Amino acid sequence: MRYISTRGAAPVLTFSEAMLTGLARDGGLYVPESVPQMSADEIAALAGLSYEEVAFRVMKPFCGESFSDDELKGAIARAYAGFGHVARAPLVQLAPGHFLLELFHGPTLAFKDFAMQVIGQLFQIELEKQGRKITIVGATSGDTGSAAIEAFRGLDNVDVFILFPHGRVSEVQRRQMTTPSEANVHALALDGDFDDCQGRLKDMFNHFEFRDEVGLAGVNSINWARVLAQVVYYFTAAVALGAPHRKISFTVPTGNFGDIFAGFIAREMGLPIEQLVIATNQNDILHRCLTTGRYEMDGVKPSISPSMDIQISSNFERALFWAYGKDGKAVAQLMDEMKAKGGFAVSQGALEALREIYASGRVSEQETSLTITEELARSGELLCPHSAVGVRVGHAHVSGATPMVTLATAHPAKFPDAVEAATGIRPPLPPRMADLFERSERVTRVPNDLAALEALITERRRA
Repeated sequence: MRYISTRGAAPVLTFSEAMLTGLARDGGLYVPESVPQMSADEIAALAGLSYEEVAFRVMKPFCGESFSDDELKGAIARAYAGFGHVARAPLVQLAPGHFLLELFHGPTLAFKDFAMQVIGQLFQIELEKQGRKITIVGATSGDTGSAAIEAFRGLDNVDVFILFPHGRVSEVQRRQMTTPSEANVHALALDGDFDDCQGRLKDMFNHFEFRDEVGLAGVNSINWARVLAQVVYYFTAAVALGAPHRKISFTVPTGNFGDIFAGFIAREMGLPIEQLVIATNQNDILHRCLTTGRYEMDGVKPSISPSMDIQISSNFERALFWAYGKDGKAVAQLMDEMKAKGGFAVSQGALEALREIYASGRVSEQETSLTITEELARSGELLCPHSAVGVRVGHAHVSGATPMVTLATAHPAKFPDAVEAATGIRPPLPPRMADLFERSERVTRVPNDLAALEALITERRRA
């Protein structure tokens, strides 16, 4: 199994090499050279299996010879052992034809746990084989950071530095990143927004001298292994609702496009997905792009769904790679144009290719709060604001006999202020996190400056 860059000018890698590399050296993102196929019979055979067994069957073809069956099965088993629901990703019915996929039963109460816990286990296996240490630097709009810290905290061969936008994450999200006491964990509050955090991360990856000196690795959704692990729950949800014998649609609240791109990969593998619907908050660059054909940055507006406060959706580059017929040079040209001008026009052919696969919708702040209020009264479900964005768009796209599954990406307790304002209910943290607000915090505020960040990481990482 070989992995190539979306910009066409980086070395071809194996799965484990792509996993440890993160961002390609040409600035692109790694994708499989070809997507393994699952037949209708193979998909049907997933019915009734545990989440872990489905994960093994879906992920194994992408791993090639990087991990033995026993290594991969062991990593998956350890990854999900700490989840708070035996089904891992249970389905709840909201309305006729509309279902909620609960992805918040992991250790940090967000969908990022599904991928990050697996990556932590696979990194550990591969690094022990190679006898090497790495420095993980991640950028987060709220949930990736805590999931990465939870997955890598305390490991001897990994140092973890997480950049998050100062003052732009919820208090629960911040404390999940700043309260771990392990020496290999470093929470960095950057003066700027998420796009600034992500920009400095990409700058570090493109500074090859620094990258090689510290053994830089990334676990943002730029990492292909992250996307792969998220493909699994599309299969478990679809099979539970009748796939492959009926089509299923999905609505995904997304800012960085990784979660919905995992749905695209499931579709390419053979899962009968009718619609993939992008749900955006007021930072609606993805919705505007599909509507107008222009991908144009318009400034980040802080919202009650902060994990979606993004204007540079990294994984959209992967979608463009397929829409442009896997033409790496064309994608590289678009990315250069975005860097120089703050946007680009999608060609008519590529736009039509995107619209064949993706639909979209936008939800305002007022509508997000209203959805939290209404859904509690209508179905008894208490939604986090991100999930509410998805549910509102999902309701609008339910059609015919095709079930719609909306991804619930976080537990409402991660955003208690927004939920309480909408419902009068302040959702409690699960018992295992009940003392979160009593724990000591450890955080460093940092400027939006590449040289200063690199100096800090070089100083603090363990030799």
